[in-house]
Amino acid sequence: MAEEMTLQELQEILSICLDEVCKLKEENIELKEKVNVISHSFSELIDYCERLSNDFENTKQNIATSLRIQDYGLDNIFYEINDPRRNKSSLYYPRFYDIEDSIDKIINERCSMARFGDGEFSIMAGHDRQKFQKYNDVLSKRLQDVINVREERFLIAIADNYGELTKYSRAGKSGIRAYMTDEVRKEHAQFIDINRMYHNAYISRPCVLFADCETKEPLKRFNNLKNIWKNRNVIIIEGAETRLGVGNDLLNESRTIRRIECPPENAFNKYKEILQAALEYGISDCLYLIALGPMAGVLAYDLFQNGYQALDIGHIDLEYEWYLHGNGKRCAIKGKYNNEVIGGEQVEIIEDDSYKEEIVTIIN
Repeated sequence: MAEEMTLQELQEILSICLDEVCKLKEENIELKEKVNVISHSFSELIDYCERLSNDFENTKQNIATSLRIQDYGLDNIFYEINDPRRNKSSLYYPRFYDIEDSIDKIINERCSMARFGDGEFSIMAGHDRQKFQKYNDVLSKRLQDVINVREERFLIAIADNYGELTKYSRAGKSGIRAYMTDEVRKEHAQFIDINRMYHNAYISRPCVLFADCETKEPLKRFNNLKNIWKNRNVIIIEGAETRLGVGNDLLNESRTIRRIECPPENAFNKYKEILQAALEYGISDCLYLIALGPMAGVLAYDLFQNGYQALDIGHIDLEYEWYLHGNGKRCAIKGKYNNEVIGGEQVEIIEDDSYKEEIVTIIN
């Protein structure tokens, strides 16, 4: 039988137990305090998240309201600028042919065309805008000469940015408004004849700028454009990484395709060589499609002067790719130089034997 504990031993055991209980009680109090702190912090975090969510919702609603005000408020601008008390001498509104009429003219009358957009106007005004073609005195003078050409079968196209913008998407409107500052309008005014009818430079950009960019309407415009080179012997003059029509069916209805590959940047530095090659490979009844930045319109005019039909058709291929793969929005296109998206200058090498066989000469 176990020995009975003495009273002293029992007291010692109880004392140890009491000490442990007290210690546990203190630890429990500390733990409870920590739990309370964490609980309080978590509660504050929840409150903060709720406030953040409310702030985000309010901000979203404010942005939406601002956009509605911007869209609807613009209706009143027409009344403001037409007030007879306003000095309207500084306002000018070029007149434009309908794009479909321009396409018909190009097809039926075998017209050539030069397009003038932000890059061309910037160079004419004496400064850079697009990094793929630096300012050049000779190019500036040539562009100024070409925009003043008045020949029945040579079309001068400028971007329809000067008046109402209802046909464009919200992003398109915002981009145009941001660009068309008073300073830019004054620059353009030096070169524009308000008594002249212009063709629309957006003829080769029938998708992403327009309000119907996510519908089937751009496809109708692309199909109409395809009639220009249907059953034609096409010579493409392009930057080496443009690859117009490669990987899509844009040019499938042309009879033949040959390519003159040029430097992807600052191609005007090689202008004489490019023009010489273009004339060397030209054949009767061929159609030149030029995608070569601000110099394209100058080259189109020189080829026109030599008896050929030549079109500055820049951006058409990227627009088609964006329609096919970007749901009407700008996006990166593998294997093609793309100056309108971040990183688009980094172009992958592609393996396409048919494309390589179309290249008749490379000008570096």
